[in-house]
Amino acid sequence: MARRTKEDADVTRNRLLDAAESVFYEKGVARSSLNEIAQAAGATRGAIYWHFKDKLDLFNAMMDRVTLPMEVVCDLQTESVLAEPLQRVRGLLQRLFSVFMDDAHTRRVFEIAMYRVEYVQELRGVRERHQAALERLHALLVADLSLAAQNAGLALSIPPQDAALGLQALFDGLLQAWMLSGVRFDLRGVGAGVVDAYLRGLGFKA
Repeated sequence: MARRTKEDADVTRNRLLDAAESVFYEKGVARSSLNEIAQAAGATRGAIYWHFKDKLDLFNAMMDRVTLPMEVVCDLQTESVLAEPLQRVRGLLQRLFSVFMDDAHTRRVFEIAMYRVEYVQELRGVRERHQAALERLHALLVADLSLAAQNAGLALSIPPQDAALGLQALFDGLLQAWMLSGVRFDLRGVGAGVVDAYLRGLGFKA
């Protein structure tokens, strides 16, 4: 009986988290109410307060259910030590594009965290988590661009740190355009072409 009660509680908690994700995505975090989330879940406000202290606790639990795309690819990138560094750069960005195209759940939570929440003091943890992932991504790009230039005997037209920032900005811009367009173009295909063009602009031939 106790096991069944625990299973029921887990089902309710996950239903509330699914509902919160849907409501936050549609209305934004600040404009969403616990009543709306409870109704979307087919539950009561009491059920929310049984599992979560408040809306902030609910939001943080929703975020904890996913690994942000930058966290995923950075973990994979550190395992790709045998690949040629320029191919690692291309592969890293292609994996990022693929996560957004292929995983609707992760894409939706990322969009909530980036575009549907105000970074007020209470939510600083979300911003800090995103910033940490971006800094890790930047460090990996700097290392691989530097090594690729060294292997090719190439003097980059701008410092590796700036070149890495440019790649990140390129990715962010493409992603935002893709989301705002209603995912109406091939993010992977367009992304691959734009990344290659950018790398040629830095002086890489292939």
